[in-house]
Amino acid sequence: MQVKELKAEGLTHEMEITIAAKEIDAATDQKIAEIAKTIRQPGFRPGKVPLKIVKQKYGNAILGEVLEKIVNETSAKVMKDKKLEPAIQPKIEVKSKDFGQGNDLVYSMNVEVLPKFEITDLKGLKLQKLVAKPDAKSVDEALERIAANNTSTKKVETKRGAKEGDTIVFDFDGRTADDDVHHDGMKSEGFRLRLGSGQFIPGFEDQLIGLKVGESKDVKVAFPENYGATELAGRDAIFECKLHEIHEPAEAKIDDDFAKSLGLDDVKALKTAVEEQLQNELDFNSRLVLKKNLLDVLDEKHKFDVPPTMLEIEHKNILDQIELDRQRNPDADKEELSDKEKAEFKDIADRRVRLGLILSAIGRDNKLTVADQELQRAVITEAQKYPGQEKEVFDYYSKNPQALESLRAPIFEEKVVDYIVELAEVKEKEISPEELMKALDEDEAEEKPKRKSSEASAKDGKKAAAKKPAAKKAPAKKPASKKKAS
Repeated sequence: MQVKELKAEGLTHEMEITIAAKEIDAATDQKIAEIAKTIRQPGFRPGKVPLKIVKQKYGNAILGEVLEKIVNETSAKVMKDKKLEPAIQPKIEVKSKDFGQGNDLVYSMNVEVLPKFEITDLKGLKLQKLVAKPDAKSVDEALERIAANNTSTKKVETKRGAKEGDTIVFDFDGRTADDDVHHDGMKSEGFRLRLGSGQFIPGFEDQLIGLKVGESKDVKVAFPENYGATELAGRDAIFECKLHEIHEPAEAKIDDDFAKSLGLDDVKALKTAVEEQLQNELDFNSRLVLKKNLLDVLDEKHKFDVPPTMLEIEHKNILDQIELDRQRNPDADKEELSDKEKAEFKDIADRRVRLGLILSAIGRDNKLTVADQELQRAVITEAQKYPGQEKEVFDYYSKNPQALESLRAPIFEEKVVDYIVELAEVKEKEISPEELMKALDEDEAEEKPKRKSSEASAKDGKKAAAKKPAAKKAPAKKPASKKKAS
């Protein structure tokens, strides 16, 4: 094997590698001899087929396999001998023709290597950790939100009409208007519906407003063109409705009884639980700000060029995510990105790649790893996001090693951050919850150029694959629709 250096500029190396014909012939003959032992050919005993016949019949296929093996082995040896650590898969291009027929194999290898840099003294890092505790106002507001989300209803005894926000009990019996045919799912008795909830198709609930107990009304609606039940899509319908009861929201009183309805002993236990939950949220946000502070320091103390292709891949991921967000969000800015914005996104991509290399190096140098149990817990956490579909999520990750590995990276990153924080000099500063949220918002704003779409990496495609299709609901109701990605 002969190696000729063609280019060595920055992190990019290009070499020309020549493999002598005799090496290719020897490797080919060896492979032919191996498979000849298993070949069955009429007129010959197993394993006794002449090598010449095997070569004539399988030579081209064998040559391709041999060349692939030779290129893989020789390119790996060249990088090892030259102590090159590839950042991405090297690009191989065969230069010679008619190789393997008494001719040498000549190919070029273009490889981008990981940059060499020194990790700063982690014990010398000075970090500030903003901490906050929930105040009485925050606790009271949280209790009010809980009460608002757990309102009960009381039956209306007066002779008033139903209004938006009321929960009504009524019967409905529907039919398609053009043929008077009753379809499955268009009839129900004693159905409970909160007016204004949007549970039924457009126009249905609005026509029940003002109806009094004991009164009946024909509700005329049109099913949407994209309605889930195809036999009803785009058709007019009439629903005979009779109102039996009206229930209005009853303001929840935050007392011992309310606490017990939530599974707690008394209102004191409820307040304690709320305080703990708020503290957990504040601690989580505090860590986010601390991590941003740490990454800023690492970014400042490590200046080096990143592999060009890694930078381009990350930049493309950001731009692709912006385009995806535009398609999902009808209110997103549809204007094309300016050159200035693209440059800003490229700066973000450069920072991400560089910080990724820094954290990876720290983790590798200090032998930090992600245990299988940690990965399993991550899968369980993902599965818990899809109640009733846990088996599909587990199956998805068990059958997709690449998706499983995508869970490893954030776990590894958090372990490295924890390791650095343990070594660094961290001073705590107590602030109010409002100040902590302001600091968090400012950090997030710094990470994004001023554009409505998010530039966060798209890593959640795996979730969709684990979801079941939505079940068909009664035709009087809206068909299930997918939530918009946030």
